[in-house]
Amino acid sequence: MMRNKIKNKSGFFGIGVFNMKNPLNYGTLFRTAQVFGADFIFLIGKRFKVQASDTMKSFKHIPLYQYNTFEDFEKNRPYGARLIGIELTDDAKPITTFNHPKQAIYLLGAEDNGLPDKYLKKCQEVIKIPFGVHSLNV
Repeated sequence: MMRNKIKNKSGFFGIGVFNMKNPLNYGTLFRTAQVFGADFIFLIGKRFKVQASDTMKSFKHIPLYQYNTFEDFEKNRPYGARLIGIELTDDAKPITTFNHPKQAIYLLGAEDNGLPDKYLKKCQEVIKIPFGVHSLNV
């Protein structure tokens, strides 16, 4: 039901991770993306071999894009889509009050290092999930 409501909107969104560390989080993140109705998923860099933790086989339902570097991602990301970093920074806006654009790409950082500053600066917005002082992990 939720997916149908999201699909009827006039925009799109994708979600992905820069330099994901843990292969178990691959399945968790992308199952969540499928549940929320993401239009595509992506990885930038990779520090693991894809494993079976994606029990829904999201790549069969949602396009999965893989980029070797952030620069490769930048050259190939959808035109006009706003890049939204998700990070625990002091100036990040809480997700609960953020006005989500119709065309968006949500980018999370690795579990251990987050998004490097040089890539955070390339984001048009930075939001956070305000559930404490620690990362929820990917």
